[in-house]
Amino acid sequence: MSIVITGSIAFDYLMSFPGKFTEHFLPEHMNRVSLSFLVDTMDKRRGGCAPNIAYTLALLGERPRLMGTAGQDFEEYRRWLEAARVDTSLVRIVADKFTASFFCSTDVESNQIASFYTGAMANAGELSFRTVENCRLAIVSPNDPGAMLQYAEECRVLGIPYIWDPGQQCARMSGDELRDGLEGAAIVICNDYEFELLRQKTGLDEAAVLEHTGALLITRGENGCTVKERGAPEVAVPAVVPHRIVDPTGVGDAFRGGLLKGMAVGADLETCARLGSVAATYALEHLGGQSHAYTWEEFRDRYESHFGALAGIA
Repeated sequence: MSIVITGSIAFDYLMSFPGKFTEHFLPEHMNRVSLSFLVDTMDKRRGGCAPNIAYTLALLGERPRLMGTAGQDFEEYRRWLEAARVDTSLVRIVADKFTASFFCSTDVESNQIASFYTGAMANAGELSFRTVENCRLAIVSPNDPGAMLQYAEECRVLGIPYIWDPGQQCARMSGDELRDGLEGAAIVICNDYEFELLRQKTGLDEAAVLEHTGALLITRGENGCTVKERGAPEVAVPAVVPHRIVDPTGVGDAFRGGLLKGMAVGADLETCARLGSVAATYALEHLGGQSHAYTWEEFRDRYESHFGALAGIA
């Protein structure tokens, strides 16, 4: 199936702090915060929501099409993605800018403090689904907010099923923008914190969201996720216990890659979420969003050890 993945394309600068961020916030001085955390390690990794999602989807046997804007420093990244079976033909290079960059520090409790430089991502609105042929499924993941709204509208007009995945942009987008993006989506997906932001800004609770979209999927970290489809009871899907915990960066993106694999082969939404749960755990066990690797046979065996037989998916 032709699946188009939209979202940020970025480099990740991942740092580890040996303490707890929460121990350094003084409640009586929250009106004026001045903190500097001395980190132990720093790694530069290939990242961005869209390549992370596409990478996991490629591991699962698909040939996803990456749609986004990158900077003059993208060429080596492009070659690496193509080698991983990600189609980068829809990526546009902005010659006078650098690729977006994500600076993230993680403490011993997996809390994160991050900053994001937009760079070439600010040009994402120059791309359009109207120029994309044979798209059967899409995801609108965190990106330039204007571009996200544009892509959602184009998918509705063109009849392309899409996942609305506002992610970190829940903090930046207005209630009207969040509401516009979810209108008519096949699935709305958020983590529990992001959904609370969406609920406060839009005034839509879970039942109200389902009046505007086909399904709502809320991820809850180590507590798995909940799946709600219009007219059906809620389903809880547990997380897959990792062999080790290395880095939470890109875990949600890997979940979305597994989810899309299930949708591509017509699986029910509970099975799609289970595939996402397995994919997410592989990412959690490695540093960054694209350091994990596995064969389909290894992935299937891990799925079946947790959820039972997996039939009809290859």
